[in-house]
Amino acid sequence: MKKILFVTSEAHPLIKTGGLADVCGSLPKALAELSQDIKLIIPNYQALKTSENVRFICAIRVDNRNINILETRMPDSHVIVWLVDYPVYYNYPGNPYVDEHGEPWPINAERFALFCRVAVEAAMDRVHQDWKPDIVHCNDWQTGLVPAFLSLEHNRPRTLFTIHNMAYQGLFPKSTAASLNLPGKLWNPAGLEFHEMLSFIKGGLIYADYITTVSPTYALEIQTPEFGYGLEGLLDHRKEFLGGIINGIDLDQWNPETDPYITQHYTAATLNKKQLNKFELQKRFALPAYARIPLFGLIGRLVEQKGIDLILECLPELVAMDMQFILLGGGEKGFEKTLNSLAQQYPDKIAINIGYDEALAHLIEAGADIFLMPSRFEPCGLNQMYSQRYGTIPIVRKTGGLADTVVDTLPETLANQTASGIVFNEASSSSLLEAIKRAMILYSFPDIWKKMQMNAMKKDFSWQRSAEQYLALYENL
Repeated sequence: MKKILFVTSEAHPLIKTGGLADVCGSLPKALAELSQDIKLIIPNYQALKTSENVRFICAIRVDNRNINILETRMPDSHVIVWLVDYPVYYNYPGNPYVDEHGEPWPINAERFALFCRVAVEAAMDRVHQDWKPDIVHCNDWQTGLVPAFLSLEHNRPRTLFTIHNMAYQGLFPKSTAASLNLPGKLWNPAGLEFHEMLSFIKGGLIYADYITTVSPTYALEIQTPEFGYGLEGLLDHRKEFLGGIINGIDLDQWNPETDPYITQHYTAATLNKKQLNKFELQKRFALPAYARIPLFGLIGRLVEQKGIDLILECLPELVAMDMQFILLGGGEKGFEKTLNSLAQQYPDKIAINIGYDEALAHLIEAGADIFLMPSRFEPCGLNQMYSQRYGTIPIVRKTGGLADTVVDTLPETLANQTASGIVFNEASSSSLLEAIKRAMILYSFPDIWKKMQMNAMKKDFSWQRSAEQYLALYENL
């Protein structure tokens, strides 16, 4: 049994802004179910939703500040949660990183540097709990200084740093480094300095014993200029200590057999019942209730990363075909406007819902025939896994986690029963259009389509599988 201190700035259902929270909520639970002794440490934000009792465990002095450590647990699990309580830094409403106008909190560097220092105190058992971890598992830039500070400690635990998205690096002006009292040993270009700025993520990339990211393909991609954001040289230099482990999905929450949000439950054995969810979806959006016209779904942020522009370039050609398209998401106002006007122009083919709605997301996964996910980059991605679990065939670009979780439908993959989607290579509207046409041809052969659906629904995207891979890694460390 390993003792693991799991360091993160967000974890669902305590607090969530994105996919990081899903991973940091699910992985510790999955590790606890594999009988590991795991504690999670997180700032005590005002918006944190705790459902269990919260108790005071100790007060410590860090960086000339008095910090309280509180203890609670993750809802529906045995995972202990330590809350770093320092109201001056964390007692703000709303989002952990930005204010209500979307501007980063001006003292983010101070807030997360203090969080990292306290995590180090916990890792070195200086919080008087008679518990010292074997492994400290850090996540994204907010925790990047933990491996850096720990590198200066004698007899320290091993460290693992997980990159969820290289695009976010925690870069701050050089002056910040001085105000944070960073040890001189760490402040140089071979340390935390990045083009005369302070880089939190470099703390994880340089000082952690091992680095993981959320898919094997993304681990390779971040070693290239296109995805490395100036750190590809460093990542290439550390490549023997870098690997990718695919995120799992919550199999209880996303299960067509029991999903409370969908009209009709179904399994791989009763796939014909999926049709009733399609009718419900068509009804909900006032689309004609055609059974044999492919219904395309998309759920996601309307930003270039997700390839929304590629879809917009294709739509004029698509509406000339026999198809329907439903989109749920929000993002750039220009994209929202264009999509809304297309929906007004083609009310029997295109339906748009701007915003996010959990129940509708589930119904789209269950009711659509095909799921569009033409991302330019995607460290892991979740919707392509949800789609396969629901027998909804994903069309994805060959990048990051999409490349690792979707198998292109070809004669040989149909023969060996692995075909579960449509994969295209180039981030262009012409490549996407080819993929869509290929999907529509396959859809016109119900027997082949059903085989693809069955293959997709049989895949194991459980957190247990991912947790076992992390555990093997901890053992090696």
